Formats: sequence, structure tokens, C-alpha cells
Amino acid sequence: MTTDRPSAPELLEAVREFLETEVQPNLEGSVAFHTRVAVNVLKIVERELANGLTLAVEEKARLVELLGHDGDLDTLANELTEAIRAGRMDVRTSGLTEHLRSTTMAKLAIDNPRYESYQRALREDR
Repeated sequence: MTTDRPSAPELLEAVREFLETEVQPNLEGSVAFHTRVAVNVLKIVERELANGLTLAVEEKARLVELLGHDGDLDTLANELTEAIRAGRMDVRTSGLTEHLRSTTMAKLAIDNPRYESYQRALREDR
């Protein structure tokens, strides 16, 4: 596909900025609340488009290492879940805790990077 402008991320940013700066300050009550929710959804989508593919590739690589074989991300994640549930893997499994922490941090980076525990964990990693 050609690089048509504006791009999808640019369109999302423009709509979010419009809602955030022009619309939201002029609203009250439930419409203001729902507009804030819509702005937050657009921010999540922006972060997902910017970083989601990289984070998914990293998660898949960790899963392949943990499970010892390749597959699609959802299948590998489900397999890990089942292995944990069945007791075949636990905190003593080499790399599992690191994988779970990295995956959680990646999800927080997209869903809510201002989340207090996420920010604290970033500070501790430095």
C-alpha cells in the first residue's frame, strides 16, 4: 500500500486531539464522561498501532523459548496458560517469571502507561 497521507495514526491523533481540546472542555455530565472514555480508547489504539507489533513479536519470541517450539502467538499463549494451570510450569520454571513480567509490562505500556505500578516498575528497572 502506498503511503497516503494522512496515515491511520495521524487520523487517530487528529480525532483524539479534536475531542480532547475542542469538544471535551465544552461538555458536561455523561456526555463529557463518555467523551473522556472515547479519548482514552483512541490513545490506546494509537499506542497499539505504534508499539503493538513489536511487543507481540517480543512476546512470541519469549513463548517460543519457554515452550520449545514455534506457533502463532495466541496458540502459544494458550499453551502456556494450560501448562501453568496443569502445574507443568510454575515460578521455578526458568524464564517464566521474566516472561510474565515482561508481558504484563508490555500490556500496561499500551493500556495505561500512567498506571502507578507500571511507573514504579519502570523506575525500579533503571
